[in-house]
This record gives sequence, C-alpha cells and structure tokens, in this order.
Amino acid sequence: MTALRASLASRLSYQPHRTMALVGAAACLLCLSCLPCRAAPLPPQAASLQVLHWWTSASERKAANALASRLADENVAWKDAAIPGGAGLGAGKVLRGRVLAGDAPEVTQIIGTSIAEWAEMGLLLEIDGVAATGNWGNVLFPAVYKLVRHRQHVVAAPLGIHRVNTLFYNRKLFARFKLAPPRTWAEFERAAQRFKEAGVPALAQSREAWQVAALFENLALVEGGPAFHRDLFVRQSQQAVADNRLLAALERLRAMKAWMSHPVEELPWTEVVQQLAKGEAAMLVMGDWAKGELVAGGMAVDEAFGCGAMPGTGKYHLYSVDTLTMFAGDYSHMPAQEKLARLMVTPPVQAEYNAIKGSVPVRRDADPARMDSCARASWSAFSQDAAMLAPSLVHRMATDEASKDAIIAEIHRYFVDDAVTPQEAQRRLSGIFRALHGKNAKN
Repeated sequence: MTALRASLASRLSYQPHRTMALVGAAACLLCLSCLPCRAAPLPPQAASLQVLHWWTSASERKAANALASRLADENVAWKDAAIPGGAGLGAGKVLRGRVLAGDAPEVTQIIGTSIAEWAEMGLLLEIDGVAATGNWGNVLFPAVYKLVRHRQHVVAAPLGIHRVNTLFYNRKLFARFKLAPPRTWAEFERAAQRFKEAGVPALAQSREAWQVAALFENLALVEGGPAFHRDLFVRQSQQAVADNRLLAALERLRAMKAWMSHPVEELPWTEVVQQLAKGEAAMLVMGDWAKGELVAGGMAVDEAFGCGAMPGTGKYHLYSVDTLTMFAGDYSHMPAQEKLARLMVTPPVQAEYNAIKGSVPVRRDADPARMDSCARASWSAFSQDAAMLAPSLVHRMATDEASKDAIIAEIHRYFVDDAVTPQEAQRRLSGIFRALHGKNAKN
C-alpha cells in the first residue's frame, strides 16, 4: 500500500500548468529585446471525466448515457470505461489493476462496504462541500447517507436503490393458466407446481455463482426476516449459521431446482431476463434492474409483465445502492468531479436515471405518484423503519469482498452438486464463518 500511495503521490507532483508557466517565462527571457513579450494563450480545454463502471446491458447503457448527457450540459465530457461482468466482478479486477499501475480513473462505480475499504486507503475524494450544499443529510434516506460516509466524511455520491427481493412474472402465462401472482410461499409453491405439470419452467435461473447466491439470500430473508439476514451476512454469527432457519433456506434452494429448466445453465443475467420475456419461464427472482431491461426491450410494466416482492418478504427490502466515487489524485479534475456528484442527487437526474435503470431514488422527497407500481412498492418499502431493511450480501452491502466471495462459493457448490446435503452445506458455512472471524480478529 505504501508503494501504491507513493505512485499516486508522484503523479500528484506533476503539475502541467506549472510546467507551461516555466516554459513561458523562459521564452520571455529569450526575447527581452522584443518587448513587450506575451505568452501565447493556451486553447481552452473542455473538462472531462473518465468513468469506470459495469453498466453494459441495454437498460444500463441507456441509464449511463442519460447521466453523460446531463453531465455534458454542465460542460463536462463523460469518457466511458465500461467493463462487462455481472455484479461488477470484472470491473473490480480492472480497477485494482489500474490503481496499482498508477492509472486510476477520475470516477469509479464502487458500492457497499467497498466504499469504506477504498476510503480507508485515502484514495477517494471527500465531497463534504457538495453534500452540505445539497443538504444530503436531510434529503437522503438515512441508510443511504450512512453508506456514502466514512470517518465523518462523504466519499461517494448515490444514484439509486435496487430491491433485490423482487419477483417478476409473465402476465400472459399467468393469464393462460388462470393464476394470480403469488404473495405467500404457499401460493408460490402452488403456482410453480401448476407450471411444472404443464411443462413450463416455473422459475428462470442461472447457475452463475452470484445469481444462485442472490436467490439464496432471498430465501434466508423468507425464513428469518431482516434481523436474521443481518445476523448471517453482516455479523456472520455462529448462532445464526447453526440456526434451523438456515437449514430450511438451504432445503428450499434445493427443492426449487425442480422448478427450473434442466439442466440449469450458466447464463448472464440478461439472458435469464429474456427467458421470462419470451415466455420460456413463468417467474424470475432478481433485483429490479431486471425491470429496466424488460422495459428497454419494449415490455410494459403491468401489461406484459408484473412484479412484486419475493413471496414471504412483502414488508422487507433487500437492498443494493448504486454509487459513484471520485478518485483523489489530479486535483485539476476536482471541479468536474464535484459537478458530477452534485448532479447525481438532483431531483431531475434522480427521476430520469432510476426510471431507466429500474431502481428508485435515494431521496426521501421523491414523488411516488410519478413511479410505476414496481418502483412505488420498492420506494415505500425502503421508506420504512431500518429494521425492515436488509443489506444484500451478493451486492457488497453486507460484508467485505473476501467474506462475500467465500460465502457465495459455498452456496454455489451446494447448488450445483446435489450430492452435498443441506446439513453438510450448513457445517461448511459454519467453518467458513469461524475462519472469517479468525481473520478479522487478526486484522
């Protein structure tokens, strides 16, 4: 880390405007005989920001383009650096490599607990002035404001809130089989059985690790609510991992494989969404970014598809928050970085971005009457008491990267290998939690 900071410090020591000033002075000394000497004016350069992110699907690109257009109105160019990969897996690797190489982008999509990890290294620009001017402490939801702060400083700008515990359903298929959208677990099971009997996969699902783990954390929420979910994935409690509710969630995950296509293929999330759109599956459990993708594909909310909370979690909100951070370094970029941070939280940008992305505004004063039914339900659920909120494991809201990866790997192993019993998976998770506690104690 010392070498990394030294690299960044060396970059900061190079100041082009001072170099140009010295060149101009030297030119004047060389032509004293031809006074008056005036340095040639430098051509004005438009401010620009390179933005590293993982918004690469159709709806995500549209949302990023909307931000770029708004930023252009502020005379700042958005230089896109999109890295493919669901859940930001590829972008995280690219970012680490670039920072170590002394080539950090000016703006980066960093979310959840990763914000504090990067801020602790002193690499993120503090934007307290922007937050104070925008009254973020009052207009943002408390959980969001807490997320973007580190050691009493605001170090990230929030964009939108995703509800990970969302159930999507194909309205045409539900109408054909005369089924109502399920709200309870019993209704969910009955609908799945009806589709299974008709030869229609009830649930679209990929075997990709993060997508499997996202379904599992929904099941943990079904079994124990937000408090149990936090005990498992935030506190990583030995009591929680030994709880029968975890075993029940594992058993449900195994049973739900019968609702899916056989075999369950490893597909990017966009292709899983297309299975629902084409009627190749009746339902989908996924964050509401899936809504943005369905709408981008020409489907209308409450017409071609509907959505609601994952059955059994209607009162809860399993959340992920989109945020951008500004890297400290070349402070000549700071005015443009602050412009972007300020812009992101303004009501017009909040409304436009989130309507495209499928998420909901981070502002408490947003107008739910202007939202579609899915967004309105999500925003209202997030507006409740903090006890009803659960930070997503998969989307870095609950714990650090290493802990997240270890838990996801074990859940994925259990899902793909039917020879692993629920009891064995529970024991292995307990061992992982003990190891994580030992690592954290040493740190």
